[in-house]
Amino acid sequence: MAQEEKVRCPQCEWEPDGGAYWQCHCGHVWDTFETYGQCPNCKTVHRHTQCPMCHRWSPHADWYIDLPPIHFEEMENSQSNPKKTAS
Repeated sequence: MAQEEKVRCPQCEWEPDGGAYWQCHCGHVWDTFETYGQCPNCKTVHRHTQCPMCHRWSPHADWYIDLPPIHFEEMENSQSNPKKTAS
């Protein structure tokens, strides 16, 4: 996440502190806002994020304040069509 970006829970306005509070179904724990909701381990794109403070779910994009739209479809397509590397 870029330093100038502001992030907060749209339900309770809790602001993440950069901690690894979120866990993917693959078991990886990380700061979901560092990757715009995409697990760095398995590349799953999480469209909804649960607040560790109020425990409510919100669309991941709703957490960002003054951020241009996030194109989740493009992220998902790039994960299903990985670039081939030379052998």
